[in-house]
Amino acid sequence: MIKYYRRVTMISKLMAESIIFAFGSLKGDRFRTFLSLFGVSIGIFSIVTVFTAIDALKSNVESGLNSFGSTTVYVQQFPFAPEEGTEYKWWEFRTRPLPKYEEYTFLKTNSKTLDAIAFVTFTGMNVKYRRNSFNGGFVTAPTFEWNMVANVDIEIGRYFSIYETQSAVPVVILGNSVAEIIFAGEDPLNKVIKVGNSNARVIGVMKKAGESIVNIFDTDNSILVPYSFASNLFNVKRSDAMICLKPLDGVSRDEFIQEMRQLLRSVRRLKPKQKDNFALNEMTFLLNSTKEIFAGISLAGWVIGGFSILIGGFGIANIMFVSVKERTNLIGIQKALGAKKYTILTQFLAEAAALAVVGGAIGIVMVFLVVAAIGSNESFPMQLTAYNVIRGLVISSVIGIVAGFVPAYTAANLNPVEAINSK
Repeated sequence: MIKYYRRVTMISKLMAESIIFAFGSLKGDRFRTFLSLFGVSIGIFSIVTVFTAIDALKSNVESGLNSFGSTTVYVQQFPFAPEEGTEYKWWEFRTRPLPKYEEYTFLKTNSKTLDAIAFVTFTGMNVKYRRNSFNGGFVTAPTFEWNMVANVDIEIGRYFSIYETQSAVPVVILGNSVAEIIFAGEDPLNKVIKVGNSNARVIGVMKKAGESIVNIFDTDNSILVPYSFASNLFNVKRSDAMICLKPLDGVSRDEFIQEMRQLLRSVRRLKPKQKDNFALNEMTFLLNSTKEIFAGISLAGWVIGGFSILIGGFGIANIMFVSVKERTNLIGIQKALGAKKYTILTQFLAEAAALAVVGGAIGIVMVFLVVAAIGSNESFPMQLTAYNVIRGLVISSVIGIVAGFVPAYTAANLNPVEAINSK
């Protein structure tokens, strides 16, 4: 044990002296050092920036999915994507019937795997309060169960009561942006606004959602009204609509989808040989689709960063070869005094790794500055995580070890007599 401790202590001291010598030699040719470390810095900057951007994208997508429930299934006219191996026949999909309120009640009554179900219809409409107006608002008119299939985050006020949704009470919940524009800082609760040509009382304002890749309902610009009241605002039977389905806990996806398909085919009286004239869409499809985007961005970052790191790696190898040449006499003396090959090899590999880590650290500082500049963006918040910092430093150290292996191997295999007598 004592022998092992002494050996580790000796190697550590040699590595420390080697690293000190390396940084001392860097001052001798600052331009060469700059070029070498610059390549590693740019490479690590590119790769870590891509990692950070992908994390932000994933967070954005997951936030959007969570706002509508990642397990929720949507009965719609158009599918999110065609079936595998087929083309997207939109001209056929547009002839499909829109989901109907009667189908919603049929599913609600007959399903055995449903936890919650909501019918929702939507259209564009202007809202006005006194002289302030919001044009092109997204009116969403759901049944009462909407907050069970989608996360309706209320900042102030409350959600609809059962009575309000069943009795066509003229009440409304505003999206955050809508409330900010038409009330301009005034308390919106219990104020009467004009929605289209009808009056409605504000009972709540939703939390600011920000922009999301999968924010289908544009929550911040939406106006939420009960489905029973919506018939006073627009023709609900001819407007876009969908049925939102949430399965019971423990029910498998395949079992749930199969039951919904059978019930919908039954209520629409489709014959066995007829194709489905509806789509069962899942939010998780969007998440799977974005994985390809993430993979492409990641590949681009590795390619760009890889070229920079390659150049930096050659620079580090060059520095290490110069270091070996300048220290040939010292290496010969070390070997003559009994230093093993692995000692010399470890010494120079540690030196190369240390140089690369310095370059990587500079690259990470550059990433930090970029993130600090744009990190306050609510729609796309970026954060440099400890995991990405460690990953960047590990990558740079590996590059240093790879780049310094040949010079280190050369130093470890020098003949001690020839090395001492070299000039």
